[in-house]
Amino acid sequence: MTRKICLVIIDGLRNDTARTECGYLAAAIEGGQARAWTMQACLPTISAPIYETIHTGLAPVEHGLLSNEAIRSSPHANIFSELKAAGKSAGVVAHSYFHTLYGGTAFDPFEHVEINDPDAPIAHARYYSMAGYSQSNPAMPSEVDLCAQAWAIARDAAPDYLLLHTSSCDTLGHFYSGEGKEYRIQAWKVDNALSRLIPRLRDAGYDVMVTADHGMNADGHHAGDEPCLREVPFIVFSEAFPAAPEALLDQRIIAPTVLTLLGVEPPETMNTRIVQ
Repeated sequence: MTRKICLVIIDGLRNDTARTECGYLAAAIEGGQARAWTMQACLPTISAPIYETIHTGLAPVEHGLLSNEAIRSSPHANIFSELKAAGKSAGVVAHSYFHTLYGGTAFDPFEHVEINDPDAPIAHARYYSMAGYSQSNPAMPSEVDLCAQAWAIARDAAPDYLLLHTSSCDTLGHFYSGEGKEYRIQAWKVDNALSRLIPRLRDAGYDVMVTADHGMNADGHHAGDEPCLREVPFIVFSEAFPAAPEALLDQRIIAPTVLTLLGVEPPETMNTRIVQ
């Protein structure tokens, strides 16, 4: 069976919170179905810059996207562009930032909320905007709905690379802090939804990687260099991932590792490698 990969980004999930609150992921690790590492996020610990880091293998000071307010179409070789050039396919269920970065144009909710187009930069996509959310009404997509959308893409299109990105932990962390019960409970809700998705993906032939872009501090903020912001989980459902058990992983390894596992030679710009 040809290898396929699903990357799950749980936005704003601290490493310590993942280990204490995500019971399904902990059970998979304890039962030998998955392995876990600590990954160090790049600086600044801000979402859009790190989405670009995860997909280009470049630190923010290298790729030039340094804030959410400066988001633009990625000018760098990235997972999506390299897979497209190699004749492989991708699918996405994610925040609208990912369309602006990798979908070819700025996001328009009336045009881009659902994409099924083999000629598009990302052939199969479901995007959400979270437009209008506030502390009094922190509305966000249901975790189960997002997982179900990801499964529908995997079932119907079987892309080589599938990205699932959920924003709810980040949202609740901003409202209630990275030490609030609402944030911790939301981490479990994401984990609980993944317990319904990951076994299906594994049965369908997907290796699964679960990580976060950054953590969340006691002020309900992220951007800086605190351990609670830089230390994120990296949990792998695959025997093919070769890192040493105690390695502290660099976030820049994700893009070249995904491409290598999918049989695509990473470009020279993706030059950070796994510590073995």
